[in-house]
Amino acid sequence: MNSPSSFVRRHGGLLFAALLLSGCSSEVPGPAASTVTESVETPQKQVRSMTFGIVPQQSASKLARLWIPIMEQLSQEVGVQLVFQTARDIPEFEKNCRDGKYDIAYMNPFHYTQFHEDPGYVAVGKQKGKKIQGILVARKDLETDEQLKALHGQTLAFPAPDAFAATKLPAKDLENKKIEFSRKYVSSHDSVYRSVAQGLYIAGGGIVRTFKNVDKVVSDQLHIIHRTAKYTPHAFAVHPSVDEETRNRLAAALMGLGNSEVGLQLLESIKFAGIESAVNEDWKDVRDLNLAPSELSD
Repeated sequence: MNSPSSFVRRHGGLLFAALLLSGCSSEVPGPAASTVTESVETPQKQVRSMTFGIVPQQSASKLARLWIPIMEQLSQEVGVQLVFQTARDIPEFEKNCRDGKYDIAYMNPFHYTQFHEDPGYVAVGKQKGKKIQGILVARKDLETDEQLKALHGQTLAFPAPDAFAATKLPAKDLENKKIEFSRKYVSSHDSVYRSVAQGLYIAGGGIVRTFKNVDKVVSDQLHIIHRTAKYTPHAFAVHPSVDEETRNRLAAALMGLGNSEVGLQLLESIKFAGIESAVNEDWKDVRDLNLAPSELSD
């Protein structure tokens, strides 16, 4: 098996090509379940390729570095070439999901409740043993006894209107506490952390996993001043055009990552202990919040 680092070294060209496809352009290819491409390992053998969209919580370059080795490993197990894609920002990712442009997608819980209904994405997995929790971060020099009240009347940074745990949950908590604030959307979780660290905003929303994954020079300047309640985490979901056999092989491969040393290293790189099976009903707790979606631009 290839280690994550050796894969990146050997396939740096693929990493660059994936970035060109994954959000540097507004043109994102549609579902590719029937597309035929040549395998990297066996050029003479043709295999199907399928697009795998990753919600852009972080920069495209960071997501590619983390997820392309995972997709390479999964491709070997599923027998389908999984092609990394993301989007320039979360609203564009939402539109791509709404339009069914990813064969497989890793999407936030609120997105899943929407896009299961239309166009019909089906959950096959979720992060093992974890719930998702929103956070508010501020610079460490914001050290008052009533830190949340210090946010009253301020502009706060958030990734996007429909970012579930990083925007909707902390915003709802502040509103419940009668704290008035304005919102500035800055495209990604990492952008929130960096802009708060630079003093552009007094605080901003994120989640624990991406906060742990941001550059240490950024996170060392910040601390968590609020944590929301916990909910079912992001879904690995498959477009309804993907056949059941392939869907089942993908689900088995995702869960099988925890059964090998290389798979465990790959999971650790994205701060996962493992991936477990999931069904649509697992997101009832999110549906019960009755959150309204923002308008998605055309």
